[in-house]
Amino acid sequence: MASRPSIPKGTRDFSPEEVIRREFIFDTIKKIFRLYGYQPIETPAMENLSTLLGKYGEEGDKLIFRILNSGEFLADVPGESLSKNNQSALSSMICEKGLRYDLTVPFARYVVQHRDEIVFPFKRYQIQPVWRADRPQKGRYREFFQCDVDVIGSESLLNEYELIRIIDSVFSRLKLSVLIKINNRKVLAGIAEVAGITDKLTDITVAIDKIEKIGEAAVIEEMKTKGISDAAITKLKPVLNISGNTTQKLGALEEILKSSENGLKGINELKTLFGYMENNSLISEVELDLTLARGLNYYTGAIIEVKSTEVSIGSICGGGRYDDLTGIFGMPGVSGVGVSFGADRIYDVLQSLNRFDVIKNQGVSLMIVNFGEKELSYNLNLLTIIQNMGINAEIFPEPAKIKKQMSYADAKKVNYVLMAGEDELKNNEVSVKNMISGDQKKISVDELYTFLKG
Repeated sequence: MASRPSIPKGTRDFSPEEVIRREFIFDTIKKIFRLYGYQPIETPAMENLSTLLGKYGEEGDKLIFRILNSGEFLADVPGESLSKNNQSALSSMICEKGLRYDLTVPFARYVVQHRDEIVFPFKRYQIQPVWRADRPQKGRYREFFQCDVDVIGSESLLNEYELIRIIDSVFSRLKLSVLIKINNRKVLAGIAEVAGITDKLTDITVAIDKIEKIGEAAVIEEMKTKGISDAAITKLKPVLNISGNTTQKLGALEEILKSSENGLKGINELKTLFGYMENNSLISEVELDLTLARGLNYYTGAIIEVKSTEVSIGSICGGGRYDDLTGIFGMPGVSGVGVSFGADRIYDVLQSLNRFDVIKNQGVSLMIVNFGEKELSYNLNLLTIIQNMGINAEIFPEPAKIKKQMSYADAKKVNYVLMAGEDELKNNEVSVKNMISGDQKKISVDELYTFLKG
């Protein structure tokens, strides 16, 4: 017997019920984005590799899915290149395009390409799938949706504050309890400067970003493997262990970074941002986390990460400020800030907490029983009337046994079943069965609108 077909690891099929639930998440997020004045855009699933490479750091570049050139893609590759064990060089010869790794870099490319059509500051949102050649595991997929919201062309910290309010609004609407963590890459740069290892900033941030997953000792070992000296690590340790409330943390950090102009600028930005939040109540908890680094190279200011306080799954939203991402595409000096909601992880959190029970059935809410040719014209007319009311409805395609048709309606979680047989036709009536309560009654066709709408 032939084996069943399968799909690639790290990807998923979605049943009708799952799609309805995912659309509930997307619709909730879209409504909040629009509430704050953001407009939708879309970009292609694939980008030129020159657009993607070098924007996510060495680790990120390894996770980009490359697309083989069409046709005879090996025709122009020198023979010696095929015999050499240099996959990176060979890949650049036979692959010119790749699947997008995130939505931020394509957005920066979009802004530069369409600069003459855009009014700045430009507030956009984008909800599309992205792909990463990562090892699949719980909460991590190779194909997943991101829900991005960014504003570009403004340096105001009011934008960061607005994004935090958007995060708070989205998760409040989804009835999820979250912790919003905030830090600033200028602070991390200041720490590297004070430790005398400014050339190791990327190595430091990549390592520190893992502290919650692997612990301080493992992070220190990783930094050592990157050539960071024991003396520098000794200067970094006090920063990793700063505690207290936001004011106390910033005070202690200000003393440590008093010789770093860039670090002090980051502290002042944090003070301003937290000052905005003091005057406006947020439902979600907000925390200054000085170990938060987010390992993407393009962040330059505020960095934000959101975690569920109810389910252990990693971050479900994150982002930050990027001062010159468009500069790599020939348009320098345009600052932006944005965050990305991980729809797939949000789905998993809602699923594990059984929070989808509040979603009403958005599929077929009414089915008409098919009694055969004699009653078909009458029932098709009923179907038209009901669909014109804006009610989702269908008629069973064959005149099968009533038991089979009712089982079908039950499996699809249909709210009402309408039956119009010989007796109903004579009196211009219809029998309506409530599939939830089990109640059944006859009503006239004229009463149908009032009954169903009620």
